[in-house]
Amino acid sequence: MLKQLSAQDAQFLYTQTANNLTHIMGVYIYDPSTAPGGFVRFKDIIRHVEGRVDTSPLFKRRLHRLPFDVDHPYWVEDEHFDIEAHMSHARLPEPGDWRQFTIAVARYFSKPMDMNRPLWDIYIIEGLDRIEGIPKGSFAMLHRVHHAAVDGASGAHAFIAMSDIDAKGTPAIPEPPPLENLGKAPSSAEVVTRAWSASMQSPVKFMNALLKMSPALVSAARKTMITEGGMTAGVPETRFNVPVGPHKMFDATTVALADVAEIRKKVPGATVNDVVITTVGGALRKYLAKHKELPKESLVAVAPINLRGKGGKAATPGNQVSAMSVPVRSDIADPLERLAAIRDYTVEAKEAKAGVSARIMTDLSQHIPGATMAAVARIVTSERFAVRGTNLFISNVPGAQVPLYLAGAQLVQQHGMAPLANNMGLFVATPSYNGRIAFSIISERAVMPDIAFFRTCIEESFADLMAAVPKAAAKPKVKPKAAAKGKKRPPSSSPRT
Repeated sequence: MLKQLSAQDAQFLYTQTANNLTHIMGVYIYDPSTAPGGFVRFKDIIRHVEGRVDTSPLFKRRLHRLPFDVDHPYWVEDEHFDIEAHMSHARLPEPGDWRQFTIAVARYFSKPMDMNRPLWDIYIIEGLDRIEGIPKGSFAMLHRVHHAAVDGASGAHAFIAMSDIDAKGTPAIPEPPPLENLGKAPSSAEVVTRAWSASMQSPVKFMNALLKMSPALVSAARKTMITEGGMTAGVPETRFNVPVGPHKMFDATTVALADVAEIRKKVPGATVNDVVITTVGGALRKYLAKHKELPKESLVAVAPINLRGKGGKAATPGNQVSAMSVPVRSDIADPLERLAAIRDYTVEAKEAKAGVSARIMTDLSQHIPGATMAAVARIVTSERFAVRGTNLFISNVPGAQVPLYLAGAQLVQQHGMAPLANNMGLFVATPSYNGRIAFSIISERAVMPDIAFFRTCIEESFADLMAAVPKAAAKPKVKPKAAAKGKKRPPSSSPRT
């Protein structure tokens, strides 16, 4: 049965350029001492992955893209699938320390994927022998997947399905879902018929959706009025709001979830996500102050909203996400006052309210013809026309809180990487795993050449929160709806050991 990409999935293909590659990547570090014999060979990893390719449709399907993008692409079976074409390995150069590792990770992430094969690959890095907190002899697995194929939730599920819950090889997900029968690529006649039908129906469906959502669109437009400087109102212009180049940077640190829980107790009503945003806000304050670039206004971050819900099917590849914008309160020096302010904002700006504009655009985009959407997507994300509506992206994807294994090796550390965009040159991914949460930093060489210093700023910001003493117990401020109408705020829309 033919399966076509959704509009949201396809946009990650349309917006990809040489400088802005739209794949995501998991960075997983393993200790092979738990494996039989105390070591793992590259061929053992290939054999393990090959035994799990039936756990998700993404492993064996490739894109069938249409000429001139007259309609969204289709997924088809890869008749030439070869597991070894998707896997490679190398060893760190001396001294095999954390700096060498982050350089290798950033370089691999900066390379384009082969778009003619299934949209994933794996790169094994050996020789992690001099990294603090990492067992000697460990190896890393860099697992890239194109964003057109998965979002954070479905990508995390695909990784867990590839993992074991013990060194003996017991699958973490014992019964994988049945695979789709995609069949061969559609014929020219089928393509023309489907594209013509979609183009004819799109205007009617688009106008019906637009009429239903008009009040919300007007409200969203008022909140995102653009200032004379080109930035969205309430969003300061920073070094991150520039076109990004091809040379990406990576660094990371981790903290204990137990420490995050202790910080939450200091500000009643605060969530894990609030603590993450507060930590990043404090780090940005330190970093920009050091460079004498700290604006008076708070920087604003975009955070994703998982539209799958608690009962959503994470096993289904593709994208089901919206987003909201949230001030990181880099304008507040006191760490607990910053956390309280972020808590107060997020209490009001929950999914139904803050994510409305992004959900509207997602719904409307389903009814835009493929060729039109492709052209518009390339324009609005270009260097010249990219919207300056945020300063950075913060993504928090919960992971497994039990040890996971690959070919007998235990996963000891996990990080995540995601695409940057023009006018958004900083991404902080915060995946959690087995009692720890990582702050994974992705930027670009011209934007943040001293990325290791920003990692230090994150560590110091978190330490400030740990050391802070509450002045008095403060409850979340939730104003009545009538009183909240006139309230002004920034536009809404969300280690190293």
